[in-house]
Amino acid sequence: MKILQKIPLIRPLVISGCLIVLWQLVVSVAKVPPYLLPSPLAVWQKFNDNFSLLVEHAQITLLEILLGLVLGFLFGLGSALLLIRYKKLSAMLLPLLVISQAIPVFAIAPLLVLWFGYGLASKIVMTVLIIYFPVTAACFDGLRHTPKTWLDLAKTLQISPLAVLFKVQLPAALPSLASGLRIAVSVAPIGAIVGEWVGSSQGLGYLMLHSNARMQTDLMFAALLILLCLALILYFLTDRLLKRLVPWAMHLR
Repeated sequence: MKILQKIPLIRPLVISGCLIVLWQLVVSVAKVPPYLLPSPLAVWQKFNDNFSLLVEHAQITLLEILLGLVLGFLFGLGSALLLIRYKKLSAMLLPLLVISQAIPVFAIAPLLVLWFGYGLASKIVMTVLIIYFPVTAACFDGLRHTPKTWLDLAKTLQISPLAVLFKVQLPAALPSLASGLRIAVSVAPIGAIVGEWVGSSQGLGYLMLHSNARMQTDLMFAALLILLCLALILYFLTDRLLKRLVPWAMHLR
């Protein structure tokens, strides 16, 4: 147990190994047909045979996720700053933001493909829409809960409202913003994949849909595992970066 705590990567590897063994046991004991659930060995073989194809499609999906994350984060941060800076704007836009979440983003995916085409644009917009609200809500909540003593001190020092926003409220909101960014990184792949399912000719989502239609379940699982690895790597890299940039937020977790 001490070794597992000292080396962070061991625990995920052990859990993954146990899941793979369980997967193989289920396939072997239940004799599940390969077109329903391929064995880990079959998926690994298909991964090796189609490595270049999988990497090619994975690059497209990763690009969509990264661009969507950057744009969604910037839009979310900018919206939160506008909402906290202009109270009247906040009163009008907050209900609209909440109502917008009642409409499933998946339902408008065909429209996004129709409006923005079958290229990267529609997938990036889909990703932005999915992560926009978590980032905006988390940052706005952090800005609203700036310690009152900090604001009183800024008022005593006669700091301008704009300086208070960027030098007092924004630093206070960084822990909440970091939490929103972690959520955004977790759900960003959903937007890219759903966009590729609706209309695309490249990407892991397209490859999975294409493989499913041809009953190539092992190739579909190989693409799914690559997507899972990409999502985990992005999350842990983001988490490590946030721990370095916002170390004081750790005691709040």
